[in-house]
Amino acid sequence: MNGAAIIGLIGMLLLVGSWVPQTIETIKTRKCPLNLQFILIYVTASSLLTLYAYFQRDWIFFTLNFLAAFQSAVNLVVRIRYS
Repeated sequence: MNGAAIIGLIGMLLLVGSWVPQTIETIKTRKCPLNLQFILIYVTASSLLTLYAYFQRDWIFFTLNFLAAFQSAVNLVVRIRYS
C-alpha cells in the first residue's frame, strides 16, 4: 500500500467514523434531528458516488461512499418512519 492509499484510508475512516455517533443516536432514540432534504440529497449523492467509484475501481472511495450512503440511509429510514 502506497502513501496515497494510506492517506485515503485514514480520510475514509475519519469521514465514515463521523457518521457513527449520529447513526447510533438515531437508532437508540428513533429520532433523527437532521433535515430531511439534507438526508435525501446526501443519500442520493453518496449512492451515485458509490457507483462511480465502483466503475473506476477505486475501492477506498467506493467503501467510503457505500458506508456513508448506508449510514445516512439508516437516518433517512428513521426520519421518515418515526417522524
